[in-house]
Amino acid sequence: MNVSALALATVSVAALGLSAPLSAQEHRELGAHEHGVGQLGIAIEDDGIAMELRAPGADIVGFEHAAESDEDRALVTAALAALEQPLTLFEMPQAAGCTLVEAHAELVLGEHDDHDDDHDHDEEDSDHDHDEAHDDHGDDAAHGDHEEHEHDKHDEDHAEGDDHDADAHEHDDDHAEAHDDHDDHDHAEGGHSEFHAEYLLTCSDIGAADRIDFAYFDAFPNAQELDIQLVSDAGASMAEVGRDDPVLTLETRN
Repeated sequence: MNVSALALATVSVAALGLSAPLSAQEHRELGAHEHGVGQLGIAIEDDGIAMELRAPGADIVGFEHAAESDEDRALVTAALAALEQPLTLFEMPQAAGCTLVEAHAELVLGEHDDHDDDHDHDEEDSDHDHDEAHDDHGDDAAHGDHEEHEHDKHDEDHAEGDDHDADAHEHDDDHAEAHDDHDDHDHAEGGHSEFHAEYLLTCSDIGAADRIDFAYFDAFPNAQELDIQLVSDAGASMAEVGRDDPVLTLETRN
């Protein structure tokens, strides 16, 4: 009996603890990930195989920021096209007769907090405190003990005020420069991103699907390892498949 797509999706999501089926590209909160290491969930039921892939953007296209240049966009487009060909990336034995039922891949950009409002608020408080301190300073100067020195004191205070304004201006310039550097850093980093993909396969002889060869590592040179979670009628297991030994042995019913 052929397993339905809905049944496989239910097994995959519930058993492997992965996310719900993918929709259109969107910003989501992504957990921490390690560059070079992705996750692959595999659920085998009856004659169907469901797979879910999560891989850092750096592994797939070499960067994690949002695609902005034409070159970046071309890399993302090519990567998504490659990720929608699972039987090319995850090769099944020919004897198993596996064919693709459906595939979907997307790039998900991670959300990050914007702290500009808090920063501006702190600046306003600082400016307010400075104005109050300046007023107090002015009051002290106006009430000097010796009238005969008022003119000299006024000139001295005026000179100090000029120095203070120069220092404040320099501080503002330094702050603006630091803020620009911070913006450039944020723009360069751009948070992090992941490629997500879901696959549904059906096999004419599921018992012959006893291994997967990972051409995935040839397609994506920055990828080093996939952490595997496998669920089948033989039970649940975990494994690591790396570039040096890109083969996973499957235990299925005969």
